[in-house]
Amino acid sequence: MSNLVALVPLVIFLALALAVSLVVRHRAHAAGGGFVKEYFIGNRALGGFVLAMTTIATYGSVSSFVGGPGQAWLVGWGWVYMAVVQVTALVLLYGILGKKMALVSRKLDAVTVIDVIRARYSSNALANVSAVVVVLFFAATMVAQFVGGAKLFEAVTGYSYLVGLVLFGVAVVLFTTIGGFRGVAVTDAICGVAMLIGIFVLAAGILAAGGGYENIMDTIRTNRPEMLEPFGGGSMPASLYFTQWLLVGIFTFVLPQSAVRCMGFKNTKALHGAMIMGTVIIGLMMIGVTSLGVLSAGVLTGDLASYGGSVDNIIPQAIAQTLPPWLAGVAIIGPIAASISTVSSLLIASSSAIIKDVYLHHCESSGKKPTERTIARSSQAVTLCVGAIVFVLAIVPPDVIWKINMFAFGGLETAFFWVLVCGLFWKRAGKWGALLSMTGGTASYCLCMALGFKVMGLHQIVIGITVAGALMMAGSLFGRRDAADEQRMCEVFFPE
Repeated sequence: MSNLVALVPLVIFLALALAVSLVVRHRAHAAGGGFVKEYFIGNRALGGFVLAMTTIATYGSVSSFVGGPGQAWLVGWGWVYMAVVQVTALVLLYGILGKKMALVSRKLDAVTVIDVIRARYSSNALANVSAVVVVLFFAATMVAQFVGGAKLFEAVTGYSYLVGLVLFGVAVVLFTTIGGFRGVAVTDAICGVAMLIGIFVLAAGILAAGGGYENIMDTIRTNRPEMLEPFGGGSMPASLYFTQWLLVGIFTFVLPQSAVRCMGFKNTKALHGAMIMGTVIIGLMMIGVTSLGVLSAGVLTGDLASYGGSVDNIIPQAIAQTLPPWLAGVAIIGPIAASISTVSSLLIASSSAIIKDVYLHHCESSGKKPTERTIARSSQAVTLCVGAIVFVLAIVPPDVIWKINMFAFGGLETAFFWVLVCGLFWKRAGKWGALLSMTGGTASYCLCMALGFKVMGLHQIVIGITVAGALMMAGSLFGRRDAADEQRMCEVFFPE
């Protein structure tokens, strides 16, 4: 039976997000500065708080709020210990890429990560391959976000999956299309606050329903004592720890949707502020929400089959069973905000890959210069179309959204790790090495994922990164190099 009371807070939140996008877009239009820079990079004007929150909101997807805690309900505290590595995400991103990406992008007047890659390697082919990789893996991630949000909506409010998909799917596509990068960043900040509120509300509900922390832990100790062990009674082997730390921690700083944030901050003060604030907030958020998955085992004491056979159903069930309808409506804003923030960031990045990195570059190469109005309409149309395609793909939902999300993470990390790191910090890195690294590494990762092939039980990201690194070295050391291109590259990337 549908519950109108639980629906009201979510509708108010979505209306607020849409209103913010309209206001931000209007102010940006009044300020000028050119459509492309404003729409895709926010005129490099993000302050510390907004920068921190938009990065966290982009990183913290619905998988972090639904799939991850659901897995923690199944495994125990070992999954929480694995999640601790996510605290390093912003330190690695801003500490390694932050200043170098900002300086280089300003020298080049670059608007996207692919702009930087094209200039570094003097390769249109590599830029086009990068754009294809970005759009394909982003699409997979966005489908997972739409599915997770709609499933949560269905479980908590009682309305159908399709109603939930339409409600927030249409809202997020619209406010991303309207607001552009700055609208997405500001809305992400609001979503980040909503995530924190949702975590605290759900924590209060679970603790109250379980009779307090001590009682919950006693219940877990009696029913499923293996959940208290670091290795989860064999379900969390050391190999899983290692590869998950790589997948959701160490390698995440090269994700294009995160790296582009390094090109949008206002000044060094904003960068340092974002690093400090963001690290504290992401620690509270990721460790906190994953821990709630474990604590929910003290309330949801049945087996997995009794909750629909999927870990994705655990948090929706916890919200529905531990909170009154109006508070449940508040609690679901957190994970749905996570879904919205991730989709909006990936939508704007997909649009920039198609419009800025392919269409506009083609126009410039052929001597054509489209008007600002044409660019604006094209960019918004592409954003709308990509969103609509993802929406259609999500109508028939796939299972286990956290696995889809992790697959996309691994693919993007394999494709961009060596290309970005070597491109920014190794002068000898060349275009043939980068091309081989991106294509060969990504192909090997996807093939191993499809076949289920692993080495020593390690996640396929290890194979992908290793192959990509070897190909980068071989192609860069033995590939042909153009002296003029190398001189131009050194002037921007490696000045004396």
